[in-house]
Amino acid sequence: MSKILVGTASWSDLGFIAEWFPPALPASQRLPWYAQHFDMVEVNSSFYSIPDRRTTQHWCEQTPDNFTFNVKLHRLLSRHSTSADFLPPDLRYDAELDSHGRVVVTPEMEQAVVTRLLEAIEPFERAGKLGVLLLQLPPSFGPRRHQLHELEHLLSLLKEHKVAVELRNRDWVEGIQMEATVDFFHRHNLVFVIVDTPAVEHFRLMPAIDITTHPRIGYLRAHGRNARGYLTGRSVAERFDYDYPEEELEEIAERAIRLSHSLDEMHLVFNNNRGAYAPKAALKMKEILENKLALAF
Repeated sequence: MSKILVGTASWSDLGFIAEWFPPALPASQRLPWYAQHFDMVEVNSSFYSIPDRRTTQHWCEQTPDNFTFNVKLHRLLSRHSTSADFLPPDLRYDAELDSHGRVVVTPEMEQAVVTRLLEAIEPFERAGKLGVLLLQLPPSFGPRRHQLHELEHLLSLLKEHKVAVELRNRDWVEGIQMEATVDFFHRHNLVFVIVDTPAVEHFRLMPAIDITTHPRIGYLRAHGRNARGYLTGRSVAERFDYDYPEEELEEIAERAIRLSHSLDEMHLVFNNNRGAYAPKAALKMKEILENKLALAF
C-alpha cells in the first residue's frame, strides 16, 4: 500500500497562529507541535527568500525521523515577477533588471539561485527528510507566450531531485496542447501537480485532471472552491478563503486513494490558508483516509 502524506502549505501562517496553535505556544515550538499532527509540510517561505542553512538544520532537529519537507522553489525560478530585494544580498549586485526593475532570468542567475537553495536545504537531504521541490508557475506562464522547454535549463540543474510542477494556466491542458504537456512531464520525470479548485472555466483555474506522470510520486494541492476569492482576492487569505465540508473532503480522499494505487507516495497538501481552515481540513482528511483504508482491508 502506498503512503499518503497529508500536510499544509506552510506551518506558520498568521491564521494558524491565531486560530490553530495553542495560544501560549512559543514560536520556537510551533514546528514540533505541527509535526505531532502531520508527517509532511510545504516550506512556503523559500518562495520569498532562500532560508539559512542553520535554520533548515534546526527544523530537521525539531521534527521526527520520518518527517518530510517539500520545498517551494524561489519565485525567480518559478517565473514570477521578482525584484532584486528577494535575492540574497550578494546576488543583487549582479542581477540584470528589465525596464520595470524586475530581475531578468538569465542562466547565470538561475544557476546561482539554485546553488544557494540546494546548499540551504542540504540538511533536509542529509537527514532523509527532503521530499519534493515544488515549482509553482504563475498564470502568466501560458502556451500563448511561453513554451515548457524554457524550463529545461532549470530542470537540468535540479535533475538529481524530485520536482513537482504546478501549472496555473488552463491552456496547458486544453485541446491538443494536453498531449504535448503530458509528454514534457514524462520526458523530464516531473510530478504533475493535480489540484482541487473552484469548478469554473477561467484561464487561471486548472480543471480537476487526475493524472500521474512520475513513476513513484503523486501530488494534489487543495486550494478551496471559493471562485470569487480565488479570482479577485488580493491577499492569500482572501484567495484561499474556503472551509471544506466533509463531503468534499471525502471526494478528495477518493481521488488521492485512486491515484495512489500505482505509486509509492501520494502527497496531499491543503492550501486553503485562511484562519485554521487548512490544518482543520488536513486533520479531517487524515481521519477520512484512515477509515477508508481500514475498510479496504
